[in-house]
Amino acid sequence: MTEADHQHYRDVPFDVPTGVERVTVILSYDKTNKTVIDMGVRDPAVFRGWSGGTRDRFTISPSDASPGYLAGVIPAGRWRVILGVPNARGGSRSTYTVSVFFDRGKARRASAAIADPPLKDAPGWYRGDLHMHDANSDGSCLSQSGKRVPCPLFRTVEAAAKAGLDFVAVTDHNTVAHFGGLRELQPWFDRLLLIPGVEVTTFSGHANIFAPSHFVDFRVGGKDVPNVGALERKVAEAGAIMSINHPALPSGELCMGCGWTWPATDYAGVTAIEAVNGAMAEGPLAGVGFWYARLNEGHRLTGIGGSDNHDPDAPPGKAPIGRPTTVVHAEALSTPAILAGIRAGNVFIDVEGSHDRLLELQAVSGTINAVMGQTLPLSGALELKVHVVGMSGGNIQVISNGSPLEPLQAPVTMADQWSSFTLDRASACGWISATVLTGSHPKLIGNPIYIRCA
Repeated sequence: MTEADHQHYRDVPFDVPTGVERVTVILSYDKTNKTVIDMGVRDPAVFRGWSGGTRDRFTISPSDASPGYLAGVIPAGRWRVILGVPNARGGSRSTYTVSVFFDRGKARRASAAIADPPLKDAPGWYRGDLHMHDANSDGSCLSQSGKRVPCPLFRTVEAAAKAGLDFVAVTDHNTVAHFGGLRELQPWFDRLLLIPGVEVTTFSGHANIFAPSHFVDFRVGGKDVPNVGALERKVAEAGAIMSINHPALPSGELCMGCGWTWPATDYAGVTAIEAVNGAMAEGPLAGVGFWYARLNEGHRLTGIGGSDNHDPDAPPGKAPIGRPTTVVHAEALSTPAILAGIRAGNVFIDVEGSHDRLLELQAVSGTINAVMGQTLPLSGALELKVHVVGMSGGNIQVISNGSPLEPLQAPVTMADQWSSFTLDRASACGWISATVLTGSHPKLIGNPIYIRCA
């Protein structure tokens, strides 16, 4: 840019090929001479947005866009970045670069270019709620005058922040309309990771998908999604992971399609099961039994929990945000790291949504050890080490292939306690987990360690 560009506009054209799902543009320029360059964009037909000098990059996709830009279909053809120059001093010369990135097919260069850095770049246990709704589907709350109204997204996110969570997934039914709002809110909520999600609501079951790159058709049984296997493939193509929600609920007029009744489900395309939905951590409506049954069939599925909150002001008895909490061991507080942590399975469910309770498992056989989600080849006896924090007065119960081993229990007498159990081969083979109870009520539910017996 030179003095001739002062208070003028310049177009930078670029061509978008067919099949692009996201466009990200980054502007960089020399500011040493007080040159200022504003930025916007138009597609082949319409103006798509303007951010001026507020930001140096923006993204546009059918599901979401940066603040100031319009989400929508990405038409192929000639696009133009619009550069406005409110200031270019006499005699100055400032170089600039406009970089354009596309998501197309399996390539996700545009998503990578707009990705936020981790909120915390360190491994650790991160606490979150993986199931909630707002005004973009059926969430509601009381308005300023006390009327029940569709509840704005920011109220849900605000309540999650006040609950002290590290991450949440907002999972409105069959829509990605909230994705842009999450993108707008994330910079302000810089201690709370906002994961875009969708509750895919079908006639024979509900499932959450986390961090899809685009809308996933929910119409299982139709032409484009003939069966659940096709849905799973579309979820994978969108770069998301899938969790079956409240699978043990009844299905019918009282709860349309709430239980999971799809025949011939290929669980290889499923990552997790919502073992605890809201307050349902035990009894026939809880998802724990459904999850354990799938584990016994040989499927490796991570047990998670979600409040299924529909009102950010819900009292403790009405599924408040963060109760239950899914606690994930992840390499960082970022969407890719949390999803990788769920896949890996080093996860436990804090049923009451505390801020500090901890459940860690370690299985040892010979010189080899494993943690939740990992596989351990058995050689001789198995030692299970259970680390519990914040559950003094509770009781540790060892679970073998879905059934409690009654002799293998230990009272929790300290605020921070390690307990060890020795399992013979008959009890160890298959999978092992641990639950911490108060009385007969589960408070912490651990994921399995898989024991391979030759």
